[in-house]
Amino acid sequence: MTGIYDIKVKTINGEPADLGPYRGKVMLIVNVASKCGFTGQYEGLEELYKTYSDRGFVVLGFPCDQFGHQEPGTEEEIRNFCRLNYGVSFPMFAKIEVNGQDAHPLYELLKKQRPGIAGSLAIKWNFTKFLVNREGQAVERFAPSTEPLAITEQIEKLL
Repeated sequence: MTGIYDIKVKTINGEPADLGPYRGKVMLIVNVASKCGFTGQYEGLEELYKTYSDRGFVVLGFPCDQFGHQEPGTEEEIRNFCRLNYGVSFPMFAKIEVNGQDAHPLYELLKKQRPGIAGSLAIKWNFTKFLVNREGQAVERFAPSTEPLAITEQIEKLL
């Protein structure tokens, strides 16, 4: 099975990449959206990133339009929205799907490592968060309603 660091992704600028540059870091991987009731969480995600990035922590944002068409924009529109409205400086990636037959391999791996309630593999909504340890294993899954700053204790344990 492919490890998390080998999974191919595209940056929000459309450049091919993988997660190799994040090897050895604690990652918070989040499916994000610009027109969601939880969009304000960008602020907390950015605060976590700024607070802990010098200790080997990174937030990775993956826009997703599968829930109520809440991420209708292009990658350029998403990037500009995040930067202008929330000062997002953490890495953002191209839009992906997190559920269904076209679900991105990253999310297939994360969901298998950390199923939801009652073993569900489905992502319920935007801003579901996966906390990944320095070895590349998803160790916790947080509901969309969990505010980013509410998970600082779990992040600190992994750092």
